[in-house]
Amino acid sequence: MTVGDSIIEESSHMMATYRRWPVEMVAGSGCRLTDSAGRSYLDFVAGIAVASVGHAHPRVTAAVTEQAARLVHVSNLYVTRPQAELAARLGALTHGMLSFFTNSGAEAVECALKLARKWGKDTAGPHKSRIIATNEGFHGRTLGALAATGQPAKQRPFAPMLAGFTHVDFGDGRALAEVMGDDVAAVLLEPIQGEAGAVVPPEGYLRAARSLCDDWKALLVLDEVQTGIARTGAWFAHQHEGVRPDVMCLAKGLGGGLPIGACLADPGVAATLTAGDHGSTFGGGPVQCAAALAVLETISSEGLVERAAVAGERLMSGLRALPHGGRVRGKGLLIGVAFEHPVAHALAGAALERGLLVNDATPHVMRLVPPLVISDDEIDEALGILEEVFGEIEAA
Repeated sequence: MTVGDSIIEESSHMMATYRRWPVEMVAGSGCRLTDSAGRSYLDFVAGIAVASVGHAHPRVTAAVTEQAARLVHVSNLYVTRPQAELAARLGALTHGMLSFFTNSGAEAVECALKLARKWGKDTAGPHKSRIIATNEGFHGRTLGALAATGQPAKQRPFAPMLAGFTHVDFGDGRALAEVMGDDVAAVLLEPIQGEAGAVVPPEGYLRAARSLCDDWKALLVLDEVQTGIARTGAWFAHQHEGVRPDVMCLAKGLGGGLPIGACLADPGVAATLTAGDHGSTFGGGPVQCAAALAVLETISSEGLVERAAVAGERLMSGLRALPHGGRVRGKGLLIGVAFEHPVAHALAGAALERGLLVNDATPHVMRLVPPLVISDDEIDEALGILEEVFGEIEAA
């Protein structure tokens, strides 16, 4: 498993911000990738929960090809049909929320933070600007999103952080209540912590957060960058608890591989941002929006919301039956296996050698986020490989 010398040489011209596996991917179809040596891999990383409908889905490929041949970019100084149609489609899925389109999840979070700060000042005065987020939460690597991210190790090299953030333990409604106050503009939460390793909060946690935000006249902002777009067996993970956020951030699976994110807000909150308050040159470009429309249509027409729930149960049940000593957690097709010892990277490497891609989300957690189109046979194939991998790591 090696890459060619020419690729290694070319890679040397990039900043060393990633620890890449020594394999060059050149093609993909469905739930499989192919490397430069022609070897096939079953993909349970999906570009980190991005390839929601698999690689090279015909509907998405056709939409991108047709739109690229017609119009690629004009900026947001003009109206384009794909963007308007995507905003309308997302509005229909969210009972009328309005969209601001971005290129990434971090940018969607940045928009949400600016929106919350301005909303707080407009509704109550300059004191209402504090944002509450959670320990171990992850919201992105830009400075605003990083300030909201509750992982000091990621923040430390770039200190000082943007002020005005309070962090509390995830899933602890009492701790959240203790830090609320009339200076809180928003509570920013992931319905399930993805980068922390598919950490699921206790039932009722989101409802408690919604109630606290109502009591203190604060916005509930849900970061659904990883959990949204059917990943957990619902269009959006907060729907499992029947709550409604004031603001929601999307990205990853929305474009099926193309870079697009969205900050959505209820109309009354969205009206806070007016012309000149925020912007993006590339956000919501015609090709990205065409891809996102094709992704949403594919999920709907192929029943992938329901499929994610059923496939997730099969995968989690199979994982629990394997001898690995870890704890299986997650919802739908956002799954983590948490181990007492830091073996996740070794597990991911051993799986790669056997033709299965999984992700070491943390040193202690192996994350599995396959495309929503994953078949039962592919799930069983992955479980067979993991059984071998767990045995090898345990023997070592």
